[in-house]
Amino acid sequence: MDGPDYYIPAFVLAVALLVRLPSLWQNRHSPMSRAIFVIIAASAAGFVFAAPPTVERVNRLTGVPNISALIVYSFLSCLSCASLVLLIHWRGGRTVTRQTRLWIATTGCILLTFCVLFSLSDVPVERPRDLDTFYSTTPFIREMIVLYLTAHAATAIVVMTKCWRWSKELRDLKAGWTRWGLLILVTAFGLGLAFALLKFVAVGARWAGTDAWDGLSTEVAPPLAGLGAGMTTVGFLVPVVGPRLESTYDAWRAYRRMEPLWRALGPWESGARMRIPLTSSAEMRATLRATEIADRLLRLAPSFDITHQEAAERYAAAKGYGQEAVQFVTEAFRIRAALLTAPTPVAPAAAGRPKEAAPAPVGPEEAPAPGAHPAPTAGMPSVRISGIDGLARLSRHFSEIHGTGLTVGADEPTGAGGRR
Repeated sequence: MDGPDYYIPAFVLAVALLVRLPSLWQNRHSPMSRAIFVIIAASAAGFVFAAPPTVERVNRLTGVPNISALIVYSFLSCLSCASLVLLIHWRGGRTVTRQTRLWIATTGCILLTFCVLFSLSDVPVERPRDLDTFYSTTPFIREMIVLYLTAHAATAIVVMTKCWRWSKELRDLKAGWTRWGLLILVTAFGLGLAFALLKFVAVGARWAGTDAWDGLSTEVAPPLAGLGAGMTTVGFLVPVVGPRLESTYDAWRAYRRMEPLWRALGPWESGARMRIPLTSSAEMRATLRATEIADRLLRLAPSFDITHQEAAERYAAAKGYGQEAVQFVTEAFRIRAALLTAPTPVAPAAAGRPKEAAPAPVGPEEAPAPGAHPAPTAGMPSVRISGIDGLARLSRHFSEIHGTGLTVGADEPTGAGGRR
């Protein structure tokens, strides 16, 4: 792997961190937000400081050969610790605080041990690519390498086990995004485990007196570590970003599905049309469109006819629609029939129009009894469907009926050719 192979993933992770930074800062007191920040930041920093050009530059600036290895080991250990902490808080339970403190303290001890072992070691030759195998038999640095690989492998096994067990528990629950995130984490830490095992094989071969297996450490293992680090970030972000993307997609799809009914009801628009800013979210657009449809249906309501409703119900039942679909088909037929029979609406009058005459007083014999309701009229039944999803389904059925030219007569719906 060359410099770009490290810097491109680091750049992608840095962009992801910048995108998430406002929400992370807003919830900066949350342990989960802090853990997500450490995961993304440590992954990006690990890529940057593991790149051979960065290794050479850091060693030259500090004057300490191979100090980049200590930096990279520390960042990746922090990544492993933050992943465990986030997983612990994500799952919840009574021992969250105790487990979190235990893993943070353990990681702190490991980092301190790294520093002590590195300071005691003698590594004068700069090795930006093969430090693990080149110094595998050197005192103190050898122990540092083994400690790092052991901790990395142990963390990977623990996370994989926890994520796999949890994903099995969520199999029958409506937690698809969480389960997908857990399965991605299983794969990511599986790659991390493979990275550690390949490094162990190469180091063990050096202990046995051969360098024939060095390629496992220098050529095969690094890409696995890079892919695993990127997938770790993705796995933790999927349960957070996934539902939002799904909600946006559903809102946009509902917004588009409501368009046929919204356009057909255009003449019944009341007042000035709502202006939607270009920066409005899909959820806001769908909400405003559903509101406009509901307002226009209220103006069209006096043209609804109860006979149309009964005929449409018979037609839907004859077509074999399910009980839930019958309601949508019935309402769609009622709206279409009302649009065909209703008089052209009058635009709202100007503010300065003359006032209408006051209604004549009602005599005692014409006054309704207390608690009585007005006599029903043909236009009293109103649309019984509301909400964004409901109006989107209603618009889809309305579009199908409108496209086939079906009309509703006094007895039953008919096609364009008049067949009954």
